[in-house]
Amino acid sequence: MLVVGEVDTGLLRGRDPSSSDDGRSLVDLVAGERVLVATRPRSYVRSPERPVGVDCPLGVPQVRGIGTVMQRAAITDNEVVQGSAYAMIVPTEHTARRPWSHYLARPGHIEMVGRPRWDEVAAELASPGRPRTALDLGAVAQRATDEVQNGTRGGQEDFRAARSRLRWVARTGGDGPLTGIRFEVHDRRLRLLRFDAGAAKPADLAAVCEDVALHDWLLSTLIENVRKAAIGRAPRGETLQRLGPAIDRLLHLWMPAARADELTETMWTVLERGAGFSRQWTTLATRIRDQFSVMLAESLSAATRS
Repeated sequence: MLVVGEVDTGLLRGRDPSSSDDGRSLVDLVAGERVLVATRPRSYVRSPERPVGVDCPLGVPQVRGIGTVMQRAAITDNEVVQGSAYAMIVPTEHTARRPWSHYLARPGHIEMVGRPRWDEVAAELASPGRPRTALDLGAVAQRATDEVQNGTRGGQEDFRAARSRLRWVARTGGDGPLTGIRFEVHDRRLRLLRFDAGAAKPADLAAVCEDVALHDWLLSTLIENVRKAAIGRAPRGETLQRLGPAIDRLLHLWMPAARADELTETMWTVLERGAGFSRQWTTLATRIRDQFSVMLAESLSAATRS
């Protein structure tokens, strides 16, 4: 069987990071359900999950998926918003669509109608391009992000950052940990992640992928901010002014595997060894701080001469 998902990540707009409001009202998307709130090791709020019905092709000829996708939204440190959608794809003996009550009784499950071709379906769902009519978990995730963003107060933004998407597919079965992890940066917005997940729960896998999506977005946004700052090409004062918003809103957020559970730590061990997320982040952060150190040294030197 397969567990599939997509995570939409972006900067939470119109917010005052110093506000005591932790954002729980923004992610209170399901009336009567409890919002998950954490304060250690950093502030984090997550909406209750809600099922979203789907009935569409799975990208492979004569194979259709019918069921529900679990949708949720989260805010990290009052700065970053994520919409997430995931589901488990399971075989079924039925060849026709059943009443919706049948699917609503199994939230987060999509029944595969047609001959199960797991490798083909996995490849299609993890591919960067697929038919417009095929299962689109990214659209479900983005709707959750948009709902949170629409609840903010708005206002003038001093920092802009593009959203990113992480599309992930996990093969389940067996009792082992995460294996066969493959991460790919497809373009400026889309990332692809495939792995084997043993017997892990779909909700736990979604949490792992949300953590990867968060830090990939942070790294990509910082890379773009440093590029626009034109270090070594623009006057230093102008460069530091451009870097200021990233320092205020990004540098303190880097904390891979903050959940400290076995699944997340296993995922990050592989990603750090291969993609080197933290090595690149540390290099960029050091380069930014070096600019301030040089600026301070130049100011002290000028003051001494005068």
